[in-house]
Amino acid sequence: MSASLLLVAAVSLAIAALCRHFGLSAPLVLVAVGLGICWIPGLPDVGLDPEFVLFVILPPLLYSAAQDSSYQEIRANRRAIGLLAVGLPLFSTILVGLVAWARIPHVPLAAALVLGAVVAPPDAVSAQAIGRRVGLPRRIMTLLGGESLLNDATALTALRVALAAAIGATTTVVNGVSMFLLAAVGGVAVGLAIGYLTARVRDWLTDPTMETAIGIMVPFGTYFIAEELHSSGVIAVVTAGLFLGQRSVRLGYATRMQDDAVRRSIDAILEAFVFLLIGLQLPELIRGLSGQSWTQITIDAVIVLAVVIAVRFLWVFPATYLPRVFSRKVRDAEPAPAPSAVFVVGWAGMRGVVSLAAAFSIPLYTDSGEPFPARAEILFLTFVVVVGTLLIQGTTLPWVIRRLGVTGDDPTEELLAYAGAQDRATREAENLLDRIEAEMAPDDVRRHQIGFLRKWVTTQRNTAWEDLGRGPEAIGESPNAAGNRIRLKLVRVQRKVFIEERDAGRIDDEVLRKALRRLDFAEGLTDRDDT
Repeated sequence: MSASLLLVAAVSLAIAALCRHFGLSAPLVLVAVGLGICWIPGLPDVGLDPEFVLFVILPPLLYSAAQDSSYQEIRANRRAIGLLAVGLPLFSTILVGLVAWARIPHVPLAAALVLGAVVAPPDAVSAQAIGRRVGLPRRIMTLLGGESLLNDATALTALRVALAAAIGATTTVVNGVSMFLLAAVGGVAVGLAIGYLTARVRDWLTDPTMETAIGIMVPFGTYFIAEELHSSGVIAVVTAGLFLGQRSVRLGYATRMQDDAVRRSIDAILEAFVFLLIGLQLPELIRGLSGQSWTQITIDAVIVLAVVIAVRFLWVFPATYLPRVFSRKVRDAEPAPAPSAVFVVGWAGMRGVVSLAAAFSIPLYTDSGEPFPARAEILFLTFVVVVGTLLIQGTTLPWVIRRLGVTGDDPTEELLAYAGAQDRATREAENLLDRIEAEMAPDDVRRHQIGFLRKWVTTQRNTAWEDLGRGPEAIGESPNAAGNRIRLKLVRVQRKVFIEERDAGRIDDEVLRKALRRLDFAEGLTDRDDT
């Protein structure tokens, strides 16, 4: 099994790299490839272990998303995010469960609600990736990101309650609400405690390598501790990620750069692995349905898939506009979004590996020793919902965004804000240089460094304002752009010489690494490509 997982990881990463190179949607291509290669004779089955997904794959992805999120933006949109992350999964659980109960005769209501809870949480990884590529407005990206951080916790808690009823444990509405509150409050408490402790330890260490290593372990330890305390591991990881993300601005530059590079690399591996793994599950699910009517199963799957897609629209439109009808406070605080933007949020409801992991976690037997009702059907219906939403909504989301004319925010506003802040930062830096220069003697040899640094901070200010002007195609190459281009040439020619010196045996590898490290930082300061 370990060799199979390693092979899946290697293949998925290679496919994801090709997708990035050619500008394709990696999640969709990976799922399609998985569906295709799973039937190749001789290939070993690669089962989906729910514990592996929930304890190994989910925590670092949630943690990374939380660190990249803006606490201020989430707080400003907390009402809308709460409706999406808490209200919508519960609404989906109930409505999908009722339809499945009415549609599939041998499925009791509790088991049908298990299916509803399993397919309730959307996976916003692919939606956000598409949104960034086509330039969705920041508020929509904030809503999708905030929803993805918390909806798993809501759905998994609802799943616990539904499973307890389905396997024969005594449960009530009060028990369900208390379970949810315990999970939420406990998760926040655990996340804050671990986030605070981690921040103190990292501040004390001042060692970039160890700080990053500790950061890698935080999501796994946080999720495990929270789950052991019967609270929400998802909420705990998200809370810790938001807390440490806010404090990351106080880290040293080396730690911050290293953290970002490591997190993005881990995310790339896990996301690619997950989507290929989804497509590989089909043979096992089909074997579980042997002897059943495929006509009936296909009809049921299509109905459930349609309900899952429709229920999101049944929620997002009323949840967007009804509060503004009944509350003047909401109307004054939040201008009503265009229906096209709301439709995009409704269409961005692709499901992912969390739903499959939740389905595979359903026990084989109830407390009375009877087989869990319709377990095989629930797993297959979940698979159809995951793959169907990824392939239907995922492939059409870019077209829907363009067709409805939903465009990103005006970049001029962000550039203007940056230029204004840079202007204030430059003035403060110039005042500091004035104070340092005033303390120097007239013949102090360090004065020429003051002049060099004045030019540097002035260049920063000029560059920020140049970004607001006409592009180089209109005014030609700016002085700062020319300086950056020439400096890159200088860095590269020096790098070439150092490598030649090492190859000729005049310096050793340790000297080369030291030289390259300095040149790399110089090139990083010059490279202003934001991608």
